[in-house]
Amino acid sequence: MPNRPSEDDGRIALREHVAEKAMEARVKHGLCVDTEEILKLLNDRTIVRYPVGIRFDEEPLEPGEFAWPMPLGDSPSNGFCLFVHPYFEDRPDAWPLIIAYHIPSINYGEIVSHDEAELYGATLLGLESEDYYQSLCELADACVSPTSTNGVSS
Repeated sequence: MPNRPSEDDGRIALREHVAEKAMEARVKHGLCVDTEEILKLLNDRTIVRYPVGIRFDEEPLEPGEFAWPMPLGDSPSNGFCLFVHPYFEDRPDAWPLIIAYHIPSINYGEIVSHDEAELYGATLLGLESEDYYQSLCELADACVSPTSTNGVSS
């Protein structure tokens, strides 16, 4: 009887696939994925499998959450609305960081953990994983206390 893949094998394969897809997207859309490119990338069905619109509205967000992709129906093919905290509407420099983090969960659903989301975002944006993670933490802190300076409450 052949060996069956373990859960760890599946997780490793998913991580490798996510990193590969992020690198493909980075090469296809330029090594510097800025605000303009991340928006183009959202419309590229070879990268983002389902339609995604962006709405700056915090109502459906949990406290401390900077964005969340809400399904627009029972099937992923109906698309998603990526709700982004309104604090970031006038901060387009943060959009690539925010959007990149959510692409894996849009593409693959609930099997994606924060680990794969961070790997995808870091790879797509050409950052070290720890630097990307720290940037996400700063974004989350900033929208919790948007009146602060550089994410530090006064």
